[in-house]
Amino acid sequence: MLNLLLAAAAAAVIPTGPALEETLAKRDAEFFELFFQGCDPARLRTMVTDDFEFFHDKDGLVATSGDGFIADYAKSCEAKKKPDAWNSRRELVAGTMKVWPAGGYGAFEQGDHVFHERQGTGPYKLVGKAAFTQVWKLEDGSWKLARVFSYAHEAVN
Repeated sequence: MLNLLLAAAAAAVIPTGPALEETLAKRDAEFFELFFQGCDPARLRTMVTDDFEFFHDKDGLVATSGDGFIADYAKSCEAKKKPDAWNSRRELVAGTMKVWPAGGYGAFEQGDHVFHERQGTGPYKLVGKAAFTQVWKLEDGSWKLARVFSYAHEAVN
């Protein structure tokens, strides 16, 4: 019983308002920059939960665990090393991000983003846009992505 009380007392305090928005904006930017433009599977693994899930409106359920997600990411890292490889960049649409605390667990994030692609060293071109909702978990003092819902994908010409 004492252990349960101590655990409850030690539960992370979820920030609210501007503090939560600033925290998640930084973590969101860090995650997506690493995912799209970096190549560090070990670091990305620290940013997702063990039970991570990713749902995509075009591809369905694309990840059912942190380890599986990172394994797929590592393969794409290798493919991006080729001189003529396609590379992508994700950009959060300014003013669209909204966040809500999820009491005792973490937070919800919702917004819109756009995607740019280039082949090799060519210029980036805006190619698509979508909406997203994400669930972040505050785990051992670190914000980790637990669920991603990416939907309403549209091509941009």
